[in-house]
Amino acid sequence: MLAGAVEPLPAAETATARPNVILIVADDLGWGDLGCYGNPDLDTPVLDRLARTGVRLTACYSPSPLCSPARAGFLTGRWNHRTGAVDVSSNRGVDRIELSERTIGDHFRAAGYATAYVGKWHSGLYLDDYLPDRRGFDRFVGFANGAHDFERWQLERRKAAADGQPETCRVEPHDGRHLSDVLADEAAAFVRESAAADRPYAVVFAPAAIHPPLQAPQPLIDKYVTRLAGRGDQAVAITYAMIEQMDAGIGRLLATVDEAGLRERTLVIFTSDNGANLVWSGLKGQTGQRFHGPFRGNKGDVLEQGIRVPGIVAWPGHIPAETVIDTPVHGCDWLPTALAACGIRAVDGSKPLDGMNLLPLLAGGPASGLADRPLCFQKTRYTPVAHSNAAIRQGRWKLVWPPIPETMRKDVARDNLSYERGLTHAHWEMPLDPELPDYAGAVSDRPQLYDLDADPGEARDVAMDHPDIVARLTAAYDTWFSEVEAEWRAARERIVDHDEASWRHRTPPGPQKLFPDGKR
Repeated sequence: MLAGAVEPLPAAETATARPNVILIVADDLGWGDLGCYGNPDLDTPVLDRLARTGVRLTACYSPSPLCSPARAGFLTGRWNHRTGAVDVSSNRGVDRIELSERTIGDHFRAAGYATAYVGKWHSGLYLDDYLPDRRGFDRFVGFANGAHDFERWQLERRKAAADGQPETCRVEPHDGRHLSDVLADEAAAFVRESAAADRPYAVVFAPAAIHPPLQAPQPLIDKYVTRLAGRGDQAVAITYAMIEQMDAGIGRLLATVDEAGLRERTLVIFTSDNGANLVWSGLKGQTGQRFHGPFRGNKGDVLEQGIRVPGIVAWPGHIPAETVIDTPVHGCDWLPTALAACGIRAVDGSKPLDGMNLLPLLAGGPASGLADRPLCFQKTRYTPVAHSNAAIRQGRWKLVWPPIPETMRKDVARDNLSYERGLTHAHWEMPLDPELPDYAGAVSDRPQLYDLDADPGEARDVAMDHPDIVARLTAAYDTWFSEVEAEWRAARERIVDHDEASWRHRTPPGPQKLFPDGKR
């Protein structure tokens, strides 16, 4: 439910006096991938300065340790399972946010805001109904795939149908610029245009960095090769170069806000979709292993390094500067927080939000209802499995069920062909491959209990010492999973039914055309 809501703000004299929102969601950026989180090798002056002007959250959790389900939580303010998005294989539709769900774009557009989504989408593709311009965003500039080539990009520019004008879409081929720079400049252009039109704005900026392919300007790569001096492989040098480049792009976006005189009217939220990938970089023989604070785990894991991410919030005059907050917060909180900041009620008929309004906490108030609320996580391939790669955190305690190996395997040969084509091709439509495994009979290990206050690295399992806490957290988690898994099954059925209906009277593109010789 939408908790901790504030009263709507009084009517403003002009549109631009209404608060604006910029939600920035980086890709695969771990807790340790910023200077202000203790990384000794990185230059991230813009985000470090943003943290000094507002709040830095040390226990900020993504909704999921993997991209699409995490983004579903950010966009809807609801546990990702409820929405239908539980994995990343777009060809099977497990990344899709079911069409009855309402996004941040829907809520803000209904309130009269200009809305835009800039960057990586990956919340439903291969059918136009799931793209941003049909999910509440006036404008989409970016790509729909799970990743994109930073040098050979094909940028989609889509505008939603409005005021009697039809929906428009065009593809712009790469022009020599790096994709990170293109996306940052597009976000800045949207802010500039909205301000010039005297219209409040809500923009989701989703940089593609630092997801592979690892590509960055050579001078920045050379800088970090020299700085690391053998303490990290080439993948780390490129990754750090991409982060610094992303930081500079965010700087240009925020400079546009300043130029328009809107910084004190703009709530800025920065976070990441999941933890760092420390075991695979896309470069042969190089893992990308690097500074990750005290935490253990990897992207895709429910261990802390997989789900605990940077969280920075700034809103001068409303949120005190130079504040550090250790209270656990969740990615589903960003939507209700943004709605409360702007005095907007959720769209009529929309589903209850699971996140909570963080404004009282961010403004220096008590962590009422936040410090001890249970936060649940679960991520397996294709189909949710209750006690595989699952966790619940409540207060200092975290209960973890290790992954069941067979529930974590991706069918790469079947699923990656379309993903790889999407690295250099614009969005296209094709029917779903609806088959999903059910993992009947999968057997889980006993859960492990960690005291995160004493052991943030999750090194010592204390389950045998606290059977009462294990039992209590298990019961709470099982109640949560039973509820959200049932909603996932219902959402999945509607997603498949809608896809089948959409292709009933159309001829799908042939595989030979899309994947000649099995290649992109």
